[in-house]
Amino acid sequence: MTDAPRRRHSPAVYRRRRLVAVLLALAVIGLVVWLVAAPPWRAAPTADATTPAPASSSTPDAPSPSASTPAPVPSETPSAAVDAGPVECSPADIRVEALSDQAEYAQGQNPQLSIRLANTGTSDCRMNVGTSAQSFTVTSGSDVWWRSTDCQTEPSDMEVVLTAGQEVTSAAPLTWDRTRSSVDSCDGERPFAPGGGATYHLSVSIGGIPSAGTATFILQ
Repeated sequence: MTDAPRRRHSPAVYRRRRLVAVLLALAVIGLVVWLVAAPPWRAAPTADATTPAPASSSTPDAPSPSASTPAPVPSETPSAAVDAGPVECSPADIRVEALSDQAEYAQGQNPQLSIRLANTGTSDCRMNVGTSAQSFTVTSGSDVWWRSTDCQTEPSDMEVVLTAGQEVTSAAPLTWDRTRSSVDSCDGERPFAPGGGATYHLSVSIGGIPSAGTATFILQ
């Protein structure tokens, strides 16, 4: 049997096949170029170096004792802001009075002497009212008979705050034994002050502030 002759394609078919082959070749070349320029395994872009890292939610550790962290410098407090309390009493704001517990004393009775003082100012003030700041003087005419400071022993300080308008009197009166005092006769015999109706005057001072007047009393 004789083979049938092959059918020859027309030139148009060959042109279409060559066009398809060229397009496939171009597609392959384009794919290769894309893979080189942007390979699919490249890592994702790193974060911008200028973008700050997110803050950690954990509390940072405190510096160890050996760390060279400079110690904080304490701020200075203005001296004017410090409350020093009431100021020292001004003599102009203090009224001092001499007091005796009686106006007349029978024989054998010893006068009990006290100090009264008042803050006549408009502000509270502080003052030493201890025995070291007190002075009692008994006179008769121009004759000084007795001073509490002549034979005073163990004087003490006592600072108190006097509120504005406050008036206070010494709690424990000082007893005058009706004798003449002097720094040279504290341990010896001392003469007694005359009685029989003799008049005596008590003046006092405290903190160097003298009484405005005297307390007058009579000894029998």
